[in-house]
Amino acid sequence: MFSGIVESTAKVVAIKKEQENLHITLECPFTQELKIDQSIAHNGVCLTVVAIDGDRYTVTAIKETLIKSNLGLLKEGDEVNVERSMRPDALLDGHIVQGHVDQTAMCTKVQEEDGSWYFTFEYDDTMGNITVEKGSVAVNGVSLTVVNSRESSFQVAIIPYTYEHTNFHNIEKGSIVNIEFDIIGKYIAKLMSNYRKK
Repeated sequence: MFSGIVESTAKVVAIKKEQENLHITLECPFTQELKIDQSIAHNGVCLTVVAIDGDRYTVTAIKETLIKSNLGLLKEGDEVNVERSMRPDALLDGHIVQGHVDQTAMCTKVQEEDGSWYFTFEYDDTMGNITVEKGSVAVNGVSLTVVNSRESSFQVAIIPYTYEHTNFHNIEKGSIVNIEFDIIGKYIAKLMSNYRKK
């Protein structure tokens, strides 16, 4: 489990395709603290460390992960938001993030507002996912508050610290991001869908 409070960005230094899998090698400031089998969220996707070599580590994304996320679009040199799994005694500064990305969304607008930024994202709402005004959503693994919730789109407001310390400074119109919707909202949406079918 994660909190959506990104620790750092990691730089992609190598990508290797093996059958339907993608081995992604990255550099980040806390590589020396990692161990094999450790879970780390990469743009919100929980992946397992499979190799460590100096200041670099490698994770593997399988076909299902590549279908649901933007990891298949990564290139060498890209920045990825990373967060280690939350300790049981840690403060929950963000919200409950499972590291199970639901789908991707496209950025349709970036608007600067006197030192902060509003990002608008559109997603396929036929998959049953929803946002609610002032609810939680994880965008590329960043815990954020929804504003201007619509049927298939929403906005988030980004403060300068988040803009500078995550890969939000690289997101522009047309960028594809990972979305994990609020776990409570997903259960309610599923229950309501089942209720309507009866």
